[in-house]
Amino acid sequence: EGMAPPERILSPPEKICMAWQWRRRAGAGLHNLGNTCFLNSVLQCLTYTPPLANYLLSYEHSQSCGLQGFCMMCSMEAHVNKVLHSSASAIKPWAVVHVLTSKSFQALRGVCSPSCRRELLTSSVLAIGRHFQLGIQEDAHEFLRYIVDAMQSACLCGNSNLATSSQTTTTIHQIFGGLLRSRVTCLSCRVVSDSYEPFLDLLLDIKAASSVTAALQDFVTPEQLDGENGFTCHQCHQTVAASKSFTVDRVPNVLTVCLKRFEDFTGRKISRAVAYSPYLDLRPYMSQTDGEPVLYSLYAVLVHRGVSHHAGHYACYVKASNGLWYEMDDDLVVLCGNETVFSQQAYLLFYVR
Repeated sequence: EGMAPPERILSPPEKICMAWQWRRRAGAGLHNLGNTCFLNSVLQCLTYTPPLANYLLSYEHSQSCGLQGFCMMCSMEAHVNKVLHSSASAIKPWAVVHVLTSKSFQALRGVCSPSCRRELLTSSVLAIGRHFQLGIQEDAHEFLRYIVDAMQSACLCGNSNLATSSQTTTTIHQIFGGLLRSRVTCLSCRVVSDSYEPFLDLLLDIKAASSVTAALQDFVTPEQLDGENGFTCHQCHQTVAASKSFTVDRVPNVLTVCLKRFEDFTGRKISRAVAYSPYLDLRPYMSQTDGEPVLYSLYAVLVHRGVSHHAGHYACYVKASNGLWYEMDDDLVVLCGNETVFSQQAYLLFYVR
């Protein structure tokens, strides 16, 4: 049945508006302040996420924000409004990752009050990942995870002690969050054991996949558990062979897919072509495969150009509210066609229902 119903709803789901509320061309590009292309690309993909942008453009969060220190949601709100309403061709990104120790981060939070929050919004310091270093190329997917987690923490605003089911009712989780089901089946007695885990993106192996749909099929294909990796069956009362599979139990409004292009230890890049399409049906990869299609539309593609995790350049392609695609390469914003968008070696793909 999935997770237990939430005891508390932190943000009503009806506040999430999936379609753009206005139509206009793409906004400003972002200046590269020294190996910040990873940051710029992630920010642009988030800026053109329709339900997130609609919410941030309303200024609803800052009007009710109760945080006394740095707030990621307030920062994103200021950034998105500045980018989408800017008449300039390019602006400085609202944040540059800076090395801050845990102690100095706490000190930063301690001196910040609501009166100085606005000054902090335009500063070049963002303490969301202590290991990020100014001027050093970082991984775009890792930064995306940190920034979305930081927005989630801001939405919780002191409610982090709530049950997981209640934490998934924030604005951020209602936009990006879904639920995975892990099912283990004992091959001796056929008893089934299910567990559930919230997710904010899907990480797909592409070593043997030529398309996103093939990678998704590999993701949900059961794997064998045996030997040292055997399953301790509560009915057989012993360690037995079993099969384990993952399926999407609850779909997100915005589906973020990361294609594993970098090897774990060497950082070497997998440069093989992986096909992706403008539309994606998630129904075949769900716990319940019967039913109407669950369709998504692609609105952003983040790419890495280079040979390894340790070097290269990030850029992205986003669909603006006018329905047209634009290449976002730091301060460069160029209108482009579908052929260009769908011929890239994608690293991150963003789909909206």
